[in-house]
Amino acid sequence: MTSVSGRRVAVIGAGPAGLMAAEVLAASGAQVTVYEAMPSAGRKLLMAGRGGLNLTHSEPLPGFLARYGDAAPRLAPAIAAFPPDALRLWCESLGQPTFVGSSGRIFPRAFKASPLLRAWLRRLDAGVRLALRHRWLGWNDGSELSFETPDGGCIVAAEATVLALGGASWPRLGSNGRWTSLLAARGIAITPLRPANCGFTVAWSQAFRERFAGTPLKNVTLSFDGRDVKGEAVVTRDGIEGGAVYALSSPLREALARSRSVVLRIALRPDADKTRLRERLSQPRGKQSFATYLRKAAGLTPVALGLLKEAALSSQVALSTLSPSELAARINDIPITLIGTAAMERAISTAGGIALDEVDQNFMLRRLPGVFVAGEMLDWEAPTGGYLLQACFATGRAAAGGAIAWLARQRS
Repeated sequence: MTSVSGRRVAVIGAGPAGLMAAEVLAASGAQVTVYEAMPSAGRKLLMAGRGGLNLTHSEPLPGFLARYGDAAPRLAPAIAAFPPDALRLWCESLGQPTFVGSSGRIFPRAFKASPLLRAWLRRLDAGVRLALRHRWLGWNDGSELSFETPDGGCIVAAEATVLALGGASWPRLGSNGRWTSLLAARGIAITPLRPANCGFTVAWSQAFRERFAGTPLKNVTLSFDGRDVKGEAVVTRDGIEGGAVYALSSPLREALARSRSVVLRIALRPDADKTRLRERLSQPRGKQSFATYLRKAAGLTPVALGLLKEAALSSQVALSTLSPSELAARINDIPITLIGTAAMERAISTAGGIALDEVDQNFMLRRLPGVFVAGEMLDWEAPTGGYLLQACFATGRAAAGGAIAWLARQRS
């Protein structure tokens, strides 16, 4: 690795991208300080680990890269230079071995973020200074970095800077998107930030909302615009969210940007044999209530039955008037009208950010030489499943490598 011993580098943001950039820079001999607005580092990483830290995915690299859509060509060199296998080795070097789950997702064996983060910060402590409660305010007239601190503020002269301030989801954990105005003021094109891997709002009836908010829909298939996703969803007070919803969130969000509402379709029993389902629904009801009959004959959970009734209420169709064939078809084709995206503050990630044409192949801002960008600040999005963190780690390393090369050129 090229040595830039003694060169002063500022990394702004102590999330995965920023800490990875700091590690690479410190290994090259640079004097690295990570500036973080929050009282501690890696808060969003810790949040991501609450349900099991999904670091990356075992999918073969061509398919893996395709998950980044239009941004794939720009992200591919960084991810190819630090692919999932390299990330797993890096975790093991911190004493945190990983495993591949049944879905192909990769997790640390500890299944949470805190042991990994603690080990990482101990490693960084040898060569990286961490300046907490330092909120970045931009540059002063002399192109020095300006920070707000509990003591009032400070000015920092850095020879290179890596920006890794995240997107705008979960702002209480540090990534609030305020940097967009600072960079836009410098003439840098910013695609507006939008929620990604997010939930959507639905005008549930009061009765359905009060009874089923927080209840999961398991083993369902969600369909939109010719794409089917099997998995789980969760009914919320204001709509619907969950893994299967997140997988469709990008096309759903874009459709809602063009229309006041869109229809998501849900199959409650996607694996059921159609003929057998019709036969069961053709059997005499006897003295059972229609709800009990439906629940037993079709194998519906209470929330699934409630969703079936909710859709019938919206379409003003009495379920009891439908034939067995019509009932069977409706159970696996329930229309749910989405009227908006859930708040960006609750999204897992954000789309939008610094236009990729604004950075060169080393992630340096073309308008601001010596300033590099990594992670969710850049205009890309990806589904859950490890793709988000993988790109943050990889672009953090790539931006650090770009800064090292740039500093070496400046010295020569």
